[in-house]
Amino acid sequence: MSPLFPRPARRAAVALIVVGTIGSLAACSSSSDDAAAETDGLTPLTLQSSWINDAEFMGYYIAQDNGLYEDEGIDLTYLPGGPSVIPESSLLAGDADIAITSPDTTISAIADQDAPFVIIAAQYQQNPLGVVSLASSGIDGPEDLVGKTVAVPDVNRLAFDAMLTINDIDPSSVTVVPYSYDPTPLVKGEVDASLDFVTNVPFTISEMGETASSFTLYDAGYKIPNDTIVVTKDALENNREAIAAFLKATVAGWEENFVDTDAYPTKFENSWFEGTGRSIDNELFFNKAQQPLIESADGMFAMTDDTIQDTIDSLALVGITATPDMFDTSFFE
Repeated sequence: MSPLFPRPARRAAVALIVVGTIGSLAACSSSSDDAAAETDGLTPLTLQSSWINDAEFMGYYIAQDNGLYEDEGIDLTYLPGGPSVIPESSLLAGDADIAITSPDTTISAIADQDAPFVIIAAQYQQNPLGVVSLASSGIDGPEDLVGKTVAVPDVNRLAFDAMLTINDIDPSSVTVVPYSYDPTPLVKGEVDASLDFVTNVPFTISEMGETASSFTLYDAGYKIPNDTIVVTKDALENNREAIAAFLKATVAGWEENFVDTDAYPTKFENSWFEGTGRSIDNELFFNKAQQPLIESADGMFAMTDDTIQDTIDSLALVGITATPDMFDTSFFE
């Protein structure tokens, strides 16, 4: 995200937090049990987001404000995320019924800690994480990184090296330095590129008087989605109808958003986006940039067998063991 909000860094803490939560799971009440009780004909559900309110979650805001969840019989409570929020922990603690997560951390929790999660959809069909450089640098793809210096967050180092390996590039041929989620060193020429969200940092660079160029790790062969939609196995079994209704309304919200990516960010300036410290111009840029990463010929949020296999193969390169039974594609079949 922006330099003020270094989103990827928080992922390093997920394992420790999830371990502690799993140990106390039996003592927690399940919010899916609460969701079974209808109020005014609506089924209450709570969604835990993965980050602060910004354009990354436009479709949910639109579905909420336009009554699309209510139209599907859902009374949705939306919980913003942030640097100290681990969405998976909210599921396990019974504070949320549905969570927006990063697939690598969710799958690690399933594989290593037997966490009772199931991935049921993917917002970003293509992960926004990518290599950002100045347009003048001549860096257009992985092969152009040889001999260059790239700022990479520690939490993403394995993914970056995997991308290089996929493209037959020796990781030792690229100098990697720490990244503080600030593009200033890039603009000053102290590094040649940095690893960050291609939907956001190019705007920050433009505000600093330069033009950015970028490519995603996904385009370079490291094919995992992002902002995966996750529920517990218990919720999947006992609250399936409500979850299906949530997904239907959510997709409708995103479809409305992409009719005109300039329409809604301004409307949310004094509501969803209030107090974030981010400009509406930033949100407008973000919203337009994310459209091709979310839309898919297979349908928004849908996961195909190929998507799942690509995720399994890519995560294997960073030592994370994923299996097909960690995913449920039935909501979009």
